[in-house]
Amino acid sequence: MAGKFEIYKDKAGEFRFRLKAGNGETVLSSEGYKSKSGASNGVSSVQNNCSDGNCFVKNTTASGKHRFNMRAKNNQVIGTSQSYDSEAARDNGIEAIARAATDATVVDLTK
Repeated sequence: MAGKFEIYKDKAGEFRFRLKAGNGETVLSSEGYKSKSGASNGVSSVQNNCSDGNCFVKNTTASGKHRFNMRAKNNQVIGTSQSYDSEAARDNGIEAIARAATDATVVDLTK
C-alpha cells in the first residue's frame, strides 16, 4: 500500500521528511537538512534504496526497544524508525518502508 512523504520544517528551522504508511502511521523519520532540496534528495534516496535489505541497520535501545536506521549507499543515515517492542515488529516496520515508499506521494508542508 502506497504511503506518503511529508516534507516539513522543524522548530530549529531544519527541513525534514517523514514517511507515513497507508494507514497513516509514521514508519520513518529523517535527519535534519539545511535545505528543502536536501530533504527532497533524502526522499529520493529512500525510494531508490527501500528494497535493499543491506540499507537497514537493526539496533536495540538502552531500554531494550528495537529500532532501525536506513542508510544510503554512502553509509549516511537517511532516517530512523520508531521504537518497537519486539524484533518481529521492527522487521515488519522495515517491510512497511518498501510497501509505502515506492509509489508514495510527496506532500510539501513548508508552503
